[in-house]
This record gives sequence, C-alpha cells and structure tokens, in this order.
Amino acid sequence: MAQAPEYRLLAELEAAFDDLVERTETLVATWHRSNADAWSFDTPRADAAWLHRALLDFWYQQGQDGRSTRSYIGLVAANGAVIEQLEATNAAKRTLAEKLAEIRRDVPSLIPEIKAVLPFRHPALHDHLRGVGLARLHLKQCWRAIPLAPAEVSRIRLAWYTSGRSIKRLSVRDAERMLLALDSEATHIRIQLRTLAGLPDSEPLAQVQPQAPLMRANLFFREPLEDGHARRAMNVALPLFVPSTNGRLPDINQPSPTPPEQRTRAKRRDARLEDTPLLPSLRIYRYRDN
Repeated sequence: MAQAPEYRLLAELEAAFDDLVERTETLVATWHRSNADAWSFDTPRADAAWLHRALLDFWYQQGQDGRSTRSYIGLVAANGAVIEQLEATNAAKRTLAEKLAEIRRDVPSLIPEIKAVLPFRHPALHDHLRGVGLARLHLKQCWRAIPLAPAEVSRIRLAWYTSGRSIKRLSVRDAERMLLALDSEATHIRIQLRTLAGLPDSEPLAQVQPQAPLMRANLFFREPLEDGHARRAMNVALPLFVPSTNGRLPDINQPSPTPPEQRTRAKRRDARLEDTPLLPSLRIYRYRDN
C-alpha cells in the first residue's frame, strides 16, 4: 500500500531533524576535542556546554514573540575538522528548511503535528521544559545558519547595530485595506482614511518596520579575500566560528553590554521616505519627490 504523501513528508522531516541534532552534537564534540578558544558576550565561561546550549536551543520560551529568535553572541576558534563539521551542520539546516518549505506549501495542516512530535525525538534537549508547557519547537531557530568567517582574521570589532529596518512597498489600496481591518469607527482611523483618499491610486507607499538591535562583527582579514576586500561585516545572532590554525581567537573588543537608545548612524541625505508617517497607525510613509 502506497504511503500517504503527508506521512512521507513527516517521516522525511523527522529524519532531517534527527540528522541536524546529530551533526550539531558532533560539531560541538569536535570543537571540544580541539581545545580551541571561545568567547561569549554574556557568560564568563564559553565552554562546550555553552556552545551546545547555543546551537541546540530550538524551543520557544514562555512569552517569546513567535517572530523573534534568541541570540547567542560569541566567537569560536575553528580548525579544519571543526569547519568541516560546521559546514555539514549548515547543510543539514538547509535540508530541514527545504523540507519545512515543502510541507508549508503542500500540507500546511501538518505544522501543528510537527511541533508536537519533533520535540520528543530527542527528549534530553528539552528536559528542562517538561511539566511547564514550554516544549514548543521554534522552527526558525532550528534552521538559521551558524556563521563562519570566510578566512583567518587578525581582529574583530563588535558593535551594536540599531538602525536596521525593513521597508515593504504598498499600493494605496493595500493601505486602505489594512486601515479598514483596524477599528474603522475610531476617530484617528477615519482621519487617516480621509488622508489616504486624497492620494492617487497609482502612488506607491512604504510600510516601515524597525528591527530589533543586533550585534554586528566587523572582521579584518589577515590577507585580502579573492574579491580584494580586506574586511567584512557580519551579523552574529549565533556564535561566529573563526578559522584558526593554532586554536586561538584574534584580537577582539568588549562591546557595550546594552545597545544604545538612539540610532547609531546618521540619517542618509538621500533618504527616499518622508520624515513623518502618512499613516501613523501602520507606520506607512510617502516617498519623497525626486
């Protein structure tokens, strides 16, 4: 008897999840055997237990926004064997992400079952969550890639980046539908609907979503890369693995314990959006006239 497609997909996803866990544990064990250095932003003891916790944190915590992920900022010196295991782990993450995308596309009703079943594939990973209703799988935390510096680095400068934002282009009709989905009887919504009615339908608008502060690592390479660049900036939500033949980390700075309250970058003179939102309730702006 042929296996139903949804059961085949679930079995393939379970196998991909098992492979990811096993490869991640092998990565941590390989690094531990290398006796290489590590540094953590928020704990004085950057050891194998810390790395295991950082790389295998796949669960929601109580009250966590489903759109957000937890950060584990740190640096890990990596020899060739560790890098090989890291690349295998990231390949397993890509496979898991592909399987999840296939399920979301073909059998989205399986997602709740996935979140109920996968945590029990490896009970030791979430024993600390048992009995308190927190054993919920955070799929994005499973498949987000572990960062790897592309070459040996002479120094790393870490700094908070607080200027990030996402901009989504909208039509006037899109904005109208979004306003009407709010409380259309409220005075401030009616005012914004009247404002919108005065625009031509063809005018593009932009919805701006500020992004949470993140840590950025500025890497200064020992030798220029093949493209000629001698430095690169990388966002580091997970420990950054740095190629090292001697197991030592490069020179690093100690960033501020908390992000600055104000933007860290000056406003661009060529900013394309107006300073004041057209529709404050939705953070929607008009584009400047060129």
